[in-house]
Amino acid sequence: MKKKITRLLSIILPLFVGVFLIIYVYREFTPEQRNELMTSFKTANYLYVYISLFIGLTGFWARAYRWKYTLAHIGYTAPFSVKFSAICVTYVMNMLIPRSGEVSRAVVLNKYAGVPFDKALGTIISERIVDLILLVAVVGATVILQFDVVKAYLTDIPFKKLILYGSLVGIIFLASVLFFIYSKMAWVQKIKSKVSGLAEGAMSVFKMPNKWPFLLLSIYIWFSYVLMFYITIYALPQTAGLSFGSVATAFVIGSIVITFTNGGTGWFPVAIANVLTIYAVPLTAGTAFGWIVWTSQTGLILFLGGLSFLALPLLNKSK
Repeated sequence: MKKKITRLLSIILPLFVGVFLIIYVYREFTPEQRNELMTSFKTANYLYVYISLFIGLTGFWARAYRWKYTLAHIGYTAPFSVKFSAICVTYVMNMLIPRSGEVSRAVVLNKYAGVPFDKALGTIISERIVDLILLVAVVGATVILQFDVVKAYLTDIPFKKLILYGSLVGIIFLASVLFFIYSKMAWVQKIKSKVSGLAEGAMSVFKMPNKWPFLLLSIYIWFSYVLMFYITIYALPQTAGLSFGSVATAFVIGSIVITFTNGGTGWFPVAIANVLTIYAVPLTAGTAFGWIVWTSQTGLILFLGGLSFLALPLLNKSK
């Protein structure tokens, strides 16, 4: 019972805080700022939004197509329609219940393509490792592009506290790693065996015959994410003049927010607006931009996810 309550709170609480943020930010705006916000929504050039959504759709396609390489490596195949639908379901589930999408994706593949759940999950984990490496690369490139801005921003941080907290975290992490490596406790040994198996399956992506098409598609997926975000800046005159580096900074922050919340509900526009103020974009325009990006991408996810939920049983009646 306690676990169920904890799980329920982990889903509801971020959504509640997100809704609270929406109301709080809106109430903090003056009547003039609210008018500016509404004007931004009305006068935005939504052609650029539609172009960005098309690019996002190609990213979905690339992710589904990429999956065939990891599945083939372990001796399985699946119809493209099932893989594409599973990807769409993943995004929807991650919005509703954080970090549940990968499990849902493996379940869909198991039900409609007959791929064993554990093997399907192993391929998904291998993809996520590659995605994480590429995300780190994007973050690193952004820091290099925006080094002067990051340096100026860090001067406001109390470094003594930062060093203290960083040292504590480092000590705890090191102690945990040493305990995990040298402990002989039964439950630790059980975890080790599972982690070892997952790691072996995940790293096999670098040994499979078609690793280069897989890696090129992975790069395109992240390129489509960044390009999707970048093109949307032209929807508003206040953001149209932003440099690629500033947009990359906002993209990285937005990605992190989405990762640790229910799809960025409430949080994403606030985070984006605050980042863009560093680049002299008015708070109202930044908020409008954040909302345009979030609502358009969320709308695409909900549409494709809902369509997939309906289409999967209809197109696979025998399953």
